[in-house]
Amino acid sequence: MIEGKQVKITDTTLRDGHQSLLATRMKIEDILPICSKIDEVGYYSLEVWGGATFDTCLRFLDEDPWERLTLLRKHLKTPLQMLLRGQNIVGYKNYPDDVLIEFIKRAFYHGINIFRIFDALNDVRNLSRSIEVVKQEGAHAQATVVYTISPVHNVSYYLKVAKILVETGADSLCLKDMAGILTPQAAFEIFKTWKENLKVPLQVHSHYTGGFASMSYLKAIEAGVDIIDCAISSLALQTSQPATETMVIALKGTPYDPGLNLTVLREIAAYFQEVRKHYAEFDLATKNIDPNVILYQLPGGMISNFISQLTQQNALDKLPEVLAELPRVREDLGYPPLVTPTSQIVGTQALFNVLFGRYKMPSTETKQYLRGYYGLPPGLVNEKIRQMVIGNEKPITCRPADLLPPGMEKAREEAAPYNDKIEDVISVALFPQAAICFLKEQQAKKTSLNFDSLCSEDDGIHYI
Repeated sequence: MIEGKQVKITDTTLRDGHQSLLATRMKIEDILPICSKIDEVGYYSLEVWGGATFDTCLRFLDEDPWERLTLLRKHLKTPLQMLLRGQNIVGYKNYPDDVLIEFIKRAFYHGINIFRIFDALNDVRNLSRSIEVVKQEGAHAQATVVYTISPVHNVSYYLKVAKILVETGADSLCLKDMAGILTPQAAFEIFKTWKENLKVPLQVHSHYTGGFASMSYLKAIEAGVDIIDCAISSLALQTSQPATETMVIALKGTPYDPGLNLTVLREIAAYFQEVRKHYAEFDLATKNIDPNVILYQLPGGMISNFISQLTQQNALDKLPEVLAELPRVREDLGYPPLVTPTSQIVGTQALFNVLFGRYKMPSTETKQYLRGYYGLPPGLVNEKIRQMVIGNEKPITCRPADLLPPGMEKAREEAAPYNDKIEDVISVALFPQAAICFLKEQQAKKTSLNFDSLCSEDDGIHYI
């Protein structure tokens, strides 16, 4: 066992905790009242933004994601962290460099201290520009290696990718286990190897889906990991992270003791226990652990998506076939880790294969993947499948973003009728339809508000 030192904790409650359990629906009004208490705990950082939160704010919460971040920064002193999908930013495809650069600059300006940057394929080319810009801004660039299980993913593979990321300029490294499939032994082996070969802080992120995330955290800690991701107990476990209080108590009195304030943690847990009740309609995550996740390796939310889609097709009985088809599709595509957007690509294609015949209906995203527009797959693609889907087209070999035209100027034109704020322009560049719809609604509200204010004084004119 490696000699221990105090472990730090990143709290995920305000981002991945409610994204995993409540479909990312938690409103800012339910977060701000507890911020001062959260600051008292002594966390290393708070993950509060990125991932699906940006998209969800625009589409469902009627919140400006930039204003949400500004409010969080105003109410919190603890360092703030976001999840950045590399060249995908917070979307589901590669975006041009000019959009990426402006996004990072404004995210830093509005309060993000630590950028956790990942790529679904662990293609370092899709991470390099993000790391570069984050460091230029003076923020912390945490490069992420996405964990999965396949014939090509082993300790040597993870060390190779990690070394390249450190050479690229990463300030720290995170192993991201999005599906809850990181076993204790695998965690120990990977982090022991990283600790022996790398000189940057190491962090682990997992989900409780398979039931062994806490055990894996303990073995990672014994191997030398510096920081662990946890959520407050009332928004932990299931498809979320291990519970903060459990890990704090388990490590108490050891050389790894995080030293966090358990009394304050209990107050925060009680607060979110009540808040969670407000989102009962979205609280649909499975209440049981699912060790079988190690077979199909899907993030928890994808299972509920399958159930919904198959129900619409009156084919719910085919769910076992879809889950069995998943690993076959993944092998065909060169063993991509199943995280956004590759989890959606592989999952949708498995669904289509079961409903319509194998690759009889390839999705647009599967075609683009096989053309190389998402990046370089970790393993070899089945060339027969590639031929079946895209014919004799040759996949690209360059960094995908190198082929994209700049995106900010077009977004400025589209946003101009509603707003010319740089933040709104970036939102339009990322999600044109959702952002324009949001800006229209905001404009309509302002017009209505102005009209109401004009009518608020008794000027002798009475409206009926």
